[in-house]
Order: sequence, then C-alpha cells, then structure tokens
Amino acid sequence: MLDVDLANLYNVNTGILVQAVKRNLDRFPSDFMFQLSNEEFENLKSHFGTSSLWGGRRYPPFAFTEQGVAMLSSVLHSKRAVQVNVEIMRAFVRLRQILSSHADLARKLEQLEKKYDSQFRAVFDAIRQLMLPEPEPKRKRVGYLTEVKK
Repeated sequence: MLDVDLANLYNVNTGILVQAVKRNLDRFPSDFMFQLSNEEFENLKSHFGTSSLWGGRRYPPFAFTEQGVAMLSSVLHSKRAVQVNVEIMRAFVRLRQILSSHADLARKLEQLEKKYDSQFRAVFDAIRQLMLPEPEPKRKRVGYLTEVKK
C-alpha cells in the first residue's frame, strides 16, 4: 500500500506519516517498506494524471508490505491508527484465504481429472474456463460508420 493511501486511512497528512516512519527506520527494513524508483513514480503519475510542477508530491512515494502496515501502528500513536491496522490486517487475511481457496480448488480439480477418464475432460475444461479472469468488455464504436459500395 502506498503512503498516501495509508495516510488517508489513518486520517493524517502524508508528510506526518512519512516523518514518523523516517524517525523509526530501524522498524522498517526493505521487506517491510521501500520507496518507488523514479521510473516507477513517473509511470504511476502517468497512469493517474497526477502532479504538475507546482502541485502534488515531488518525490516517489513509499510502499508498505503487510508487515510494514502492521509496524505502522507502533509509530502512529492513535486509536484510529490501531483500528485501521486491525481492519487492514483482516483484509490481508481475507485476501490470503481467497487465494488459498482458489489454489485448493485448482488442486482438487487436478486430482479429479487424474482420477476420472477422458469422458469428463469437457467438464474439466469448462470449469477451468470459468476460473479464468473475465476479459475486458469490448467497447462500442463511437461515431458514424459509412459503408463503401463498389
């Protein structure tokens, strides 16, 4: 999660959050938090259309892993920080459960496929298709279409 998003959740200024982290850098090793590279920052800005020369941030944001988010509650001393951390940790747990159940489903499907003969291959293929992410919807063309007759 990016520092600006966490600051919004904690209801603090991004500078305050970053300052608290910098005062406690020993609590945030590189697998807990890292700063985006300039290239990543430029890419992020181009995707979201942020910041001109005179507004917005001028340095790359910090990104926090799950462990870094958990550590934030030790440097931000407020009831809101504790409540937000609890909810973020619950979200991470739910995300892991979803990913785990998807992996379990794929593993069980593979076991069933090995157990039964080719008569069920079409069923397994259909289930696999349902497990794939949905493709982006096709956009309707805007404007007038003209037919060219020969």
